[in-house]
Amino acid sequence: MLRTIRLSVIVIFYNSRREARRTLYSLSPGYQAGIDPDLYEVISIDNGSKEPLLEEDVRQYGANFKYRYYDTDSSSPVAAIDEAVKQASGEFVMVIIDGAHILSPGILDLSLKALSVFSKPFVATVPFHIGPKRQNISILEGYNQEVENKILDNSGWEKHGYNLFKCAGDYADASNGWFGCLFESSCYAFTKQVFYEAGGFHKEFQSPGGGLVNLDFFQNVMRIPDIDYVMLLGEGTFHQFHGGVASNAPRDRHPWNEFHEEFVRIRGRTFELVPRRPIFFGKIRPEMAHIASASFVNGMQWWKENWSV
Repeated sequence: MLRTIRLSVIVIFYNSRREARRTLYSLSPGYQAGIDPDLYEVISIDNGSKEPLLEEDVRQYGANFKYRYYDTDSSSPVAAIDEAVKQASGEFVMVIIDGAHILSPGILDLSLKALSVFSKPFVATVPFHIGPKRQNISILEGYNQEVENKILDNSGWEKHGYNLFKCAGDYADASNGWFGCLFESSCYAFTKQVFYEAGGFHKEFQSPGGGLVNLDFFQNVMRIPDIDYVMLLGEGTFHQFHGGVASNAPRDRHPWNEFHEEFVRIRGRTFELVPRRPIFFGKIRPEMAHIASASFVNGMQWWKENWSV
């Protein structure tokens, strides 16, 4: 019997064999709760890595896992994502732009439910950093892959995924999480109509990792007047340390200025945040109460100071 795939999950990897194992496991039927594996596919793309993933490394996680090697000299994921979205067979598409992110276990089920409820949905998750602080800071205090391995190995996250919230010291940026105002998301889902209405991923973003292309796309979606912007409350993605050009760069060597110069060349203006209040979908669990409390206090303060509450 032919499967009817409703959700195509596109995840991009670049020189991240270590991180890919955990990320792919977090997308597997044995970990993701409440979703029938026949309803989704995982398209795992290696974006021209020097040491690429092996097909068997991907397929071991389920019959719904597919592997593609995208042969390119560019360290930007833009072309690979654009091609994958076009070829995705699902009614809905999810993009995980950085394959170093481990997912919490309710993301796929809740995303598919939210995508099915709203007429023009865009479903986003909050990105977190594993470790005691944001990794741009903790790297200066001795944080590395060895330390991270111990944190994750001792957490029991593989059996209880929400323990990942106990491993997270901070959000991935200054957005204040669920109740704040996101600059971007590392895992979001949409219809192809929404993807193309927002302009997709602009092909001229060719900086390592795509530069500001993810922020650009996210804010372009926020500009669509009739979008149903859904935030998955109580879910998140958790960034593993992998020497990322931006996520793991010390603040004094962060490439923001170079990335922003590329953005200005492409868009003809400076980057700006587009405030948009989301529809919340999900629930808070005990493991994340400390993060949810801080998000509410700081997020509501941000809205009070920057936008009409």
